[in-house]
Amino acid sequence: MRARLWLLLLLLRACDLGEPGWADTSTGEDSPAPTAEREKDPAYWNSQARETLQAALRLRPLSHRAKNLILFLGDGMGISTVSAARILRGQMDGASGEETELAMDTFPHLALSKTYSVDKQVADSASTATAYHCGVKANAKTVGLSASAVPYECNSTFGNEVHSVLHRAKAQGKSVGIVTTTRVQHASPAASYAHSVSRSWYSDADLPSSARRQGCIDIATQLITNTDIDVILGGGRMYMTPKGTPDPEYPSSSSRRGERKDKKNLIRLWLKARKKAQYVWHKEQFDAVDVESIDHLMGLFEPKDMRFELFRNETRDPSIVDMTEKAIQILSKNPKGFFLFVEDEYLTLSPVMSPNAFFYFP
Repeated sequence: MRARLWLLLLLLRACDLGEPGWADTSTGEDSPAPTAEREKDPAYWNSQARETLQAALRLRPLSHRAKNLILFLGDGMGISTVSAARILRGQMDGASGEETELAMDTFPHLALSKTYSVDKQVADSASTATAYHCGVKANAKTVGLSASAVPYECNSTFGNEVHSVLHRAKAQGKSVGIVTTTRVQHASPAASYAHSVSRSWYSDADLPSSARRQGCIDIATQLITNTDIDVILGGGRMYMTPKGTPDPEYPSSSSRRGERKDKKNLIRLWLKARKKAQYVWHKEQFDAVDVESIDHLMGLFEPKDMRFELFRNETRDPSIVDMTEKAIQILSKNPKGFFLFVEDEYLTLSPVMSPNAFFYFP
């Protein structure tokens, strides 16, 4: 399983431009790329075409209903990013790069999607998350709402909620989970469980007074009160604890303390409301989790977003592969199946033109 997950998440390892084989940007000239002798022969290309056609002809429609569904999301993974990853992967293996196939290139079915939102040509993570989680296009900045909801206008929330595939899977008796390298209250995972006219209302401290008066609820609260999510893994501790609560990993950092004004500890409330539930914030605790003895797991490994894989502290924070494996182990105990959302946010946050972009996070 681990090998397959690493292949599926290959793009997450394609961000280090320090590898040999990349274009020499200091001179504006391309580095020499090796040309395989076989590529000079037309028979090679004809053979490739025949193999591709034969593979397509062998495909047969699936007639059975899927038991499990895993949605992998590389936020920001457009054609250019995928092409760059493909080239880098090939050059790291000593080839010219362009001819390399990623794991996803071998899937039997591939497609492109138009990612615009209702009110923007260039969409954001919130409106697009609503589209792929809930099946409807929406306005930018909003999560889990139809386009009738107006960004930042709390009273336009009610009556415009749309439900996600995670919510529907749970209603059918399946187990459900979220794995992300960002905060679990971030737009991409939030659209699977929350309904908010602002993607930035992470905790009640972020709610305007008018929104509180009108009855809007922050995203962190909706995380534990809306759909019962069995596995929650990512970052976002500070939005779950009362204002001033020291962070267990950075106790002396004032900027990483809890920020909730309602004095609620949502982690404790989540644990209290569930049987066979466990909370962890450190990799040692995470590794010690007995998946056979629990049905619910919450792991919040950073106050806000988790770190880039390049800078991950391997003794304190699990990798996205570690989290995905653990989630599958827990969710797969349900004989009715499961739905799992897995996201790596840093494709969006790390522009590949500069290695210095890795220092985006605070």
